[in-house]
Amino acid sequence: MPILPPNPVLFKTPTPEETAREGHLAADLHVHTNHSDSFTRVRDLLRSAARQGVGCAVTDHNQVNGAVEACLAASGVPVIPGIEVSADDGPHLLLYFSVLSDLTDFYRRHIERKKRDGPCLAIKMTTTEILDAREGYHCIAAEAHPCGYVFLNRGMQEGIARGCIESGTIARLDALEVISGGMARVHNLSATDLARTHGLGLTGGTDSHLLRDFGGVVTCAEAENVEEFLEKIVRRKSVVIGQERNLAEKAMMGVAVLPHHLPYTLPILKGCVCQRLLRRYGGR
Repeated sequence: MPILPPNPVLFKTPTPEETAREGHLAADLHVHTNHSDSFTRVRDLLRSAARQGVGCAVTDHNQVNGAVEACLAASGVPVIPGIEVSADDGPHLLLYFSVLSDLTDFYRRHIERKKRDGPCLAIKMTTTEILDAREGYHCIAAEAHPCGYVFLNRGMQEGIARGCIESGTIARLDALEVISGGMARVHNLSATDLARTHGLGLTGGTDSHLLRDFGGVVTCAEAENVEEFLEKIVRRKSVVIGQERNLAEKAMMGVAVLPHHLPYTLPILKGCVCQRLLRRYGGR
């Protein structure tokens, strides 16, 4: 029996038989901690990962402290150094690195000085500039929830259609997030079709802000280490298994996230208006 199923996108609850096989790495690739807009402590996340037998990527918004803590504290849990960067022209980019030192160097050289007042707000870099900055690092780039979050982020495809993102930019990605736990099924199916159309790799993650949601979506590949795991994603040798949260679970997450965003209400509203104008009229 093959290690990975023939269908690369499975809308179902992951089972240990699918995630805990020898020579096989499974990880939730979109997780937030209390270093960002979540109350989840890194040590609790790692305990949950160890119990479930899966790895994780801490991808806090425009921040790497949680990823650093996870990588340094992990014992037997595969941790992929990562970050979720909110681009000025809309898309949210998930960047995954083979080694922690590359992540921290990338953050300090390119992201830290471009952040705005709100920690989760779009930084002062476009999608193209972020992708330019990651060149030279052993890093893969995926777009998070590319067909969702209509009011906050219309994604790269919408930006291309509106003329504020160059048409060839999507080809510079390595993968798309085809199952995001916070999205509706219709959005994830559209993301899957988009990845197939452009020949991109497949990733998935819960986008969890509550510990209870962690591990509900995993990316799987035949790999012995993080570097090999990322390479399999680029080569389109990964499988994504998981399901979206129901409406009540999404509401719970919204309530949990709200206190982290309330202090930045005015900058958030200003940023939303600026992004809408950018999408409508193009340019910067």
